[in-house]
Amino acid sequence: MRDIIGILAFLVFVMLFLYNTEVLEYFGIIVPDQWLHVNTIFISILLEAFPFILLGVFTSAFIQMFVSEETLRKVLPKHAYFGLISAALLGAVLPVCECAIIPVVRRLIKKGMPLHFGVVLMMSAPILNPIVAASTYYAFQQDLSVLYFRMGLGFILSIVIGFIIYRLFGSTNQLRWTKDGLTVAAGIRKTVRTSKVKQTFYHASDEFFDMGKYLIFGAFLASIVNVFLDRTMLAALTSTEAGATGIMMGLAFILSLCSEADAFVASSFSNQFSTTSLLAFLVFGPLLDLKNTLLYFAYFKTRFVLILMITITAVTFSSVMLVHYFLM
Repeated sequence: MRDIIGILAFLVFVMLFLYNTEVLEYFGIIVPDQWLHVNTIFISILLEAFPFILLGVFTSAFIQMFVSEETLRKVLPKHAYFGLISAALLGAVLPVCECAIIPVVRRLIKKGMPLHFGVVLMMSAPILNPIVAASTYYAFQQDLSVLYFRMGLGFILSIVIGFIIYRLFGSTNQLRWTKDGLTVAAGIRKTVRTSKVKQTFYHASDEFFDMGKYLIFGAFLASIVNVFLDRTMLAALTSTEAGATGIMMGLAFILSLCSEADAFVASSFSNQFSTTSLLAFLVFGPLLDLKNTLLYFAYFKTRFVLILMITITAVTFSSVMLVHYFLM
């Protein structure tokens, strides 16, 4: 299924990137102006986002191969509450997206990291890392308040969510056995000796193509929404900030964009949605979307994931609305 999705994403990318109206008109194919607009938005999103994706996957691959989880675990304090701030700060310097941080956190928890510290890392790294900050700055140069609020909310929410998880689950083990974990436990895992440099490139290429298909489909869906969305219906649904915020959180979940590129998609909605709802899109998406939900269920117990999803949704929505009413 993943191979089929990847192939379809590649075909969509080739079709739209190499789109040429003169060639189509030569064969008597007339394309409506709306689809030309879709193609323009799609290409612009991809061209702006790909440099940050490349930077992110290579940095993530470098950390994967040259920085051990044991080293990361040692820098965290032992105190249950003060460690939340340290975990959030650590997430701010880890240039990894929401997909890359989940397997890393799972390994850290297996080595002894407290569960709530791992949750803070999963929440903070996809929003606070320097690559996301740079992409958000580039996408919202005309309104830097989006950057400041995104970074500030990301830091605070990661700590709040980690605190709630600690109060609910304490230090209990919420990990699920995976095929990889069972193989290692049985001592039957095969190792292939290759240089760390080669492994870095292998890891970066796998992550790039894995994330790339989500970005391509997300950019394509965002382009269609921008062009074909009924403005009358949109006006009715977004007549209140709460409604607009809920819609953008839903879009963030469905589009499942990488946090290192979602700012470019969000900026394409700036003419239809308020700053508050765009902020909800930028904060909620890295914390919870369709693709990392699947990873959550693969690595953690079902009850824990369901409670985590409810916590993320409730805390994000309420905090964004508070920002709107008291600061915006």
